[in-house]
Amino acid sequence: LFSWMPEMNMWLVLLIVLFIGAMLGLISGSIIAHLKVPPFIATLGIQTIVYGFNLIYTNAQPIGGFHQQFKDFFNMKFLPMGSFKGFSVYILFAIAFGLLFYFLYNKTTHGKYMYAIGGNENAAEVSGVNVRRSLTSIYMIAGMMYAFAGFLMTGKSGGASASMGVSYELEAIAGCTIGGVSTTGGIGTVGGILVGVLVFELLKIIMQFIGVDPNYNYSVQGLVVITAVAMDIRKYVAKK
Repeated sequence: LFSWMPEMNMWLVLLIVLFIGAMLGLISGSIIAHLKVPPFIATLGIQTIVYGFNLIYTNAQPIGGFHQQFKDFFNMKFLPMGSFKGFSVYILFAIAFGLLFYFLYNKTTHGKYMYAIGGNENAAEVSGVNVRRSLTSIYMIAGMMYAFAGFLMTGKSGGASASMGVSYELEAIAGCTIGGVSTTGGIGTVGGILVGVLVFELLKIIMQFIGVDPNYNYSVQGLVVITAVAMDIRKYVAKK
């Protein structure tokens, strides 16, 4: 990607990737916290800018030729037994980050502030929460996780392109809404999100298993998102 850079250890590259993701999250968070731009618009705008920059820099060409050690690591299997080939390293990452964010959002001040801001930003500010700083840190952490997800995807596929991950935001919304995250803010659990993602992935696997044309996936995803959000809004209105 950068001809002037030498071949580097994959974990050093990961640190660089996480730093870049954090900086992009810092930009998004600052725009949202200080300029009061709606989060959906701000993050979508930054996403589009980064996507366009990547298209220009790579000339829309895929990138390959990664070190074999990098690809082998993400193809490892754990606890193989007989005909069972073992667990993918991605499952271990899902469990590890699930536990990490459960602790972060339920046992730390940062997590309490996040829920408070999501529920009612003005009330949180009146209660003494530094909303601007908290919002910025929330989006910085999110940016790091997006970067790490891209790192994992690159290891799995053995290559990368500017279009990798395009439209994944729809799948993220679907997994979260199925898992009980409220679009009105302030409601949701890490466990619920993991279950929602699992259900959504199982839905796609079942569709593939029964021979449904893969081109229907996007239509089904859109239908799932609309249904889940509509049900969430109905619950919110009923509570009011």
